[in-house]
Amino acid sequence: MELTGAEITVRCLQEEGVEYVFGYPGGAVLFIYDELFKQEQVKHILVRHEQAAVHAADGYARSTDKVGVALVTSGPGLTNAVTGIATAYMDSIPLVVISGQVPTGFIGEDAFQEVDAVGITRPCVKHNFLVKDAKDIALTLKKAFYLARTGRPGPVLVDIPKDVSNQKAAYEYPASVSIRSYNPATRGDPALIKQTVQLLLAARHPVVYSGGGVVLSDAAKQLTELVRLLDFPVTSTLMGLGGYPSPDKNFLGMLGMHGTLEANMAMQHCDVLLAIGARFDDRVIGNVAHFAEVPRKIIHIDIDPASISKRVKVDVPLVGDVRHVLDDMLVLLRASKQKPDAAALGDWWRQIDEWRARKSLTYRNSTEVIKPQYVIEQLYEVTHGDAFITSDVGQHQMWAAQYYKFNQPRRWINSGGLGTMGFGLPAAMGVQLAHPGAAVACITGEGSIQMNIQELSTCKQFHLPLKIVLLNNGYLGMVRQWQEFFHGNRYSESYMDALPDFVRLAEAYGHVGVRIDKPADVAAGLREAFARKDELVFLDIHTDPTENVFPMVPGGKGLSEIIMAEDL
Repeated sequence: MELTGAEITVRCLQEEGVEYVFGYPGGAVLFIYDELFKQEQVKHILVRHEQAAVHAADGYARSTDKVGVALVTSGPGLTNAVTGIATAYMDSIPLVVISGQVPTGFIGEDAFQEVDAVGITRPCVKHNFLVKDAKDIALTLKKAFYLARTGRPGPVLVDIPKDVSNQKAAYEYPASVSIRSYNPATRGDPALIKQTVQLLLAARHPVVYSGGGVVLSDAAKQLTELVRLLDFPVTSTLMGLGGYPSPDKNFLGMLGMHGTLEANMAMQHCDVLLAIGARFDDRVIGNVAHFAEVPRKIIHIDIDPASISKRVKVDVPLVGDVRHVLDDMLVLLRASKQKPDAAALGDWWRQIDEWRARKSLTYRNSTEVIKPQYVIEQLYEVTHGDAFITSDVGQHQMWAAQYYKFNQPRRWINSGGLGTMGFGLPAAMGVQLAHPGAAVACITGEGSIQMNIQELSTCKQFHLPLKIVLLNNGYLGMVRQWQEFFHGNRYSESYMDALPDFVRLAEAYGHVGVRIDKPADVAAGLREAFARKDELVFLDIHTDPTENVFPMVPGGKGLSEIIMAEDL
């Protein structure tokens, strides 16, 4: 059976069970768009900017464990998408991004809307392809989906020239694919797993350090059983929140630059550290030399061997899928007659409780001005901790991570590695489409929301009843905080003058806009917003412009060099 390249592309998406394609049309992809028009199985979501297309596909992927798909045209369509691709790459999110390209005969001639898509995206994709013949499209797309979802997940770009999408070729979608140079490990080394179990059972001051890999590998159940079986303390990175239930007594909270005192101190002073699907990045452990001052045995489980001993030398390098490795560890732990030293573990918990007693997340609430932390606490109460929460990047992101107690994986959707402002709203669109009946809230700031605010139009077209919680402090809050702490209160370009009337702006897009200025109105405003189940509600909540995020480990400092609100 001969089909055009465009027909083959759409057939491949159908074969992969793709539900939504997020995209924006242009000349180089019109043949593909024409084929999308002729069928109903794959639904297209028309965004208002290509960056938003990739972020929406990203949000869809993070909340479902499916591969997100975006479709953009050549030239500026592709370059607009790069930020979204890099965001997914940094956080290991499985995406397939299909880009149009100028006809093959024009490649390299600076043709209209030509860019080197493969060259531009090479540093921020797991892999990319330029398809030069329609007969190669099916195998290429099969490889793309396979690469995106297996091993350490990530975005894969498939660049299809316009003439290739109109060229005819025989169609057959491969049942499976094998790539000789790509064979990611899934099972851990049994000898190393046995060594890990021995170290854990001998530990006196252990800590389990969980990251985004726990969520991506769907290993929350295994992590929870491991922690409760051993009665060990567990902490989480920003990306790992929800991998272990936050309200649980063994959870120390998030660690790192804005982590809790107890999480950071336990991480710094433990004698055995079990790192699961995390990468010891700079925002988590701070200064590497300072971290290394305390001797400890480090076990690191990760699907990506390149991530192990990349920043911190480890003692037990366990390469494999987190879920499978934890399953194998649990078999040994359940069968073992040895138990952790109860007395030593009791002393360790007493030390942790002393750190906990300092209540590092305490803040001074007010009846006069709205504290952003209070808004997040009320959001948690109103949603019963059961909402999908997306965020942009800045102070509001940290407050959401600190004060919303995530009880399940894949409910916390944010840009961790790249720190992309403008991520929250389009990501929430992808989440809402994936979970039509769920409560979805986007926590944002007045700087971030304006970066992709045009997607309010997309929300109107596709009837997406998001709840936008804008913590409006009039500043680029995290920039202002750093300028206050480290730049002598010189607020260079961090104050946002001439802000729009967000209520009227939301109404102009056909949504409900609400302004909240008083603390007494916060809870009722949130309840009313979530009661409007079929409408997008934009809550413009004016918060204290002077509030800072605490605790804080300054850049370049160690985990124990933490600044508390009470220290200032």
